[in-house]
Amino acid sequence: MKSYKCFSCGNSVKSEYLRKKIRCPYCGGKILYKTRSVPTKVKAI
Repeated sequence: MKSYKCFSCGNSVKSEYLRKKIRCPYCGGKILYKTRSVPTKVKAI
């Protein structure tokens, strides 16, 4: 399941809600972005 965050209020929005509207259900913001996992750092030998 994909998770998005609102740029205005910072609340997470589920992808199921975005099928109906492309707005934050909490504040009505139109800018949403995907949350990403923390990148893994690899040291070179």
